[in-house]
Amino acid sequence: MNEHPRLSLLLVTVQVGALLALAATGPLLAPPGLLLAIELCGIALGLWAIAAVRLRDLRIRPEVRSERLVTHGPYRWIRHPMYTALLLLTLPLIIAAPTLPRCVIEALLLLDLVLKLRYEERLLHAHFSNYAAYARRTWRVIPGLY
Repeated sequence: MNEHPRLSLLLVTVQVGALLALAATGPLLAPPGLLLAIELCGIALGLWAIAAVRLRDLRIRPEVRSERLVTHGPYRWIRHPMYTALLLLTLPLIIAAPTLPRCVIEALLLLDLVLKLRYEERLLHAHFSNYAAYARRTWRVIPGLY
């Protein structure tokens, strides 16, 4: 499959813009309790995923730049743990301070992540011969659900 750099840039721009808009319109930390615990789990998952990929191989754009398919760490169960981490970070913030604009921003972020992961998966299928087998045994974002 051919890469589409403009599509990639658009998807990343929407993602970063949504995250910045959420940061600008509400608290950066959920209140103490369950919501904060979920947010901290998101931070921990994101750090674990970065460690599994290795910092030098980390990328925000969906194009494949690595010659190895990461299947350890959180990637053992989830194909896109960084997307899961983003959702675990942002959903508690929306629940803690829900406004219509913030809910719209979160919905836009969710839609963008789904489009981005579908595009990325097409690229991964084309790049790695073992990706289809890996995809069959893992969840995209939420184990047991999606």
